[in-house]
Amino acid sequence: MTIEMLSYRQLGERLGCSRDAARALVKRLHLPIHKANDGKALVSVDLGKINHDLTIPTHSSADQLPVAPSLKKRIEPKLETTAAIRQTELERERERAERLMSELLRAKADALAARATVTRLEGELAALRSRPWWRRLARRKKQRTGSFDVPQIDTNVQAVFASSEAA
Repeated sequence: MTIEMLSYRQLGERLGCSRDAARALVKRLHLPIHKANDGKALVSVDLGKINHDLTIPTHSSADQLPVAPSLKKRIEPKLETTAAIRQTELERERERAERLMSELLRAKADALAARATVTRLEGELAALRSRPWWRRLARRKKQRTGSFDVPQIDTNVQAVFASSEAA
């Protein structure tokens, strides 16, 4: 046959396949490609030399081979044991995932409780810091607890505090 200049679409129509399949065939066979003036790719092809068949086989080679009964008898028990092993592994992993999820939920609850405690303590600290240092010191004298020693304030210092408070 003669050599023809065809676009991928035209080659696909001639061969009975899609444009992309024709392009892949050209690439695989290393056929010469030229650019046309309109920007399309043209392929130099001799259709007589291309031995291309896009028919899809109706039977796979595995269906055509007879399976020996002895081979089937040997494979089936192995498949069953493998399936049983995989099933036990699946159950074990499911239990592990459930354990991890419960631990995660517990940790989340602990983190939320800790965050609430931090917020409460930050509020108390801000309230204490809002008072002048000498008031905090005077308040400690008024608190009488047996768990720790409360420092005593000198009476002269108390008089200074009282005078600054009045001012």
